[in-house]
Amino acid sequence: MAKTKWKVDPAHSEIQFKAKHLMITAVTGHFKKFDLEVETEDDDFTKASKILFTADINSISTNNEQRDTHLKSPDFFSVEQYKQLKFEGRHFKKHGANYILYGDLTIRNITKPVEVEVEYGGTITDPWGQTRAGFTVSGKINRKDFELMWDAVTEAGQVVVSNEIKIHCAIQLVKQTEASDTARKEAKKKAEA
Repeated sequence: MAKTKWKVDPAHSEIQFKAKHLMITAVTGHFKKFDLEVETEDDDFTKASKILFTADINSISTNNEQRDTHLKSPDFFSVEQYKQLKFEGRHFKKHGANYILYGDLTIRNITKPVEVEVEYGGTITDPWGQTRAGFTVSGKINRKDFELMWDAVTEAGQVVVSNEIKIHCAIQLVKQTEASDTARKEAKKKAEA
């Protein structure tokens, strides 16, 4: 079986999370800088031998500078000490109409097993001849499992930030070929020049 490499297209992908605020509304955040590499047998994602996702904690954004600064502080992600979070997929299996991806999530050097639901959107060839695959990923984690411990309670007894964090990602992968590798290297050289 031939190994196929896939890389995320960050311009057409989003990595979002939601936390309840005061238990009545959700605040949405996302990571602006992230990477995802996948290796499959041929084009079969159920036979993925590598699924590695990383996100730059410093790129976190909730559209509120004060809140983002707090999230980067030792109360939460402690970005000075822990620069990125990492998810390493171990097993991808069919589950009804969708899939379940089992893997290990590392935040603040704490690794815990997690599972997320994956909806496969399909594979197409774009107008430039590149093969693309689309996925929607959803799941939830308990932030305290990763020592994101900050808590506050209002005078009325309401919790300010929920422990449960919902994850929602739209992922577009591009199949890597010799031509796409060369184009990516050239684009990187231009960006560094």
